Amino acid sequence: MTEMRIVFLGTGGGMPSRNRGLPSIAVKTSGTVILMDCGEGTQRQFISSGIGFKKEFHIFITHHHGDHVLGLPGLLFTMAMSGRVDPVWIYGPGGTGELLERLMHPRMGRIPFKYFVREMKTGDSVRIKNLTVGCTSSDHTQEVLAYYIQEDSRPGKMREDFLDSLGVPRGPLWGRLQRGKPIIYGGRTITPEEAVGPPRRGRRIVYTGDTRPCENIVEIAREADVLIHDATFDNSMRDEANIEGHSTAMQAAEIASKANVSLLCLFHISPRYNNPETLLLEARTIFPNSIVAEDLMDIRVPYR
Repeated sequence: MTEMRIVFLGTGGGMPSRNRGLPSIAVKTSGTVILMDCGEGTQRQFISSGIGFKKEFHIFITHHHGDHVLGLPGLLFTMAMSGRVDPVWIYGPGGTGELLERLMHPRMGRIPFKYFVREMKTGDSVRIKNLTVGCTSSDHTQEVLAYYIQEDSRPGKMREDFLDSLGVPRGPLWGRLQRGKPIIYGGRTITPEEAVGPPRRGRRIVYTGDTRPCENIVEIAREADVLIHDATFDNSMRDEANIEGHSTAMQAAEIASKANVSLLCLFHISPRYNNPETLLLEARTIFPNSIVAEDLMDIRVPYR
């Protein structure tokens, strides 16, 4: 079974606070790191978390506000100083290529590895090993992409009683059936359809970036294992949240409930909240399985 971890490198918004860095989330699986946003100080959080700069490294940017992108030069130069030679892939909304050109001015230093930029729009997706990472537009004060990470389905469970009743020995023949190929045993053909259960769904993670409550998020988050949602303010600041293009913790919980996700992680917490208990209590009145993301929190995403 492949482990899938979410490490919250920075969970604040707008400006750093004593307890929270700026937005950045690492998803680690199968020797691959997928980074969502890259606030200032992300490279230090990588070192503190112990994740390491894996050979295959992909960065997805939701939008171009400074608190989500200004960590890119520091991260890439830290990789360079660590001796990296493998390429890095960077994705984001329109204008991300120009943004990188401005941030990575040659006078700042030399990057010895290649980095490739792909600008994305609603409905686009990329394949990374056994994962699909796709995006949709959300609702902020500028163009913003929300992302999902969808793991491929796993083969169904073997119908052990059926195969044992036929005397099929465990080993290569079982493996062939699970790979979708028929076998001949005991004078009869045994098909995968009769020997293997239906495919089991892969895990799904959704990250909103900065957003007001948005039906597009509901659609991509349906039945997700983890929804990481903007929860910048408490409900008393609902009007301010709307003006600034953010959500309250209660609104994030309403989205989680509509989408029937397994776990809601409240994210992009305003520095005004030294104690996020208010946000958590508000969310749990709507969606009980809510948590407040904290810097360097590390959660495993189990199979359902």
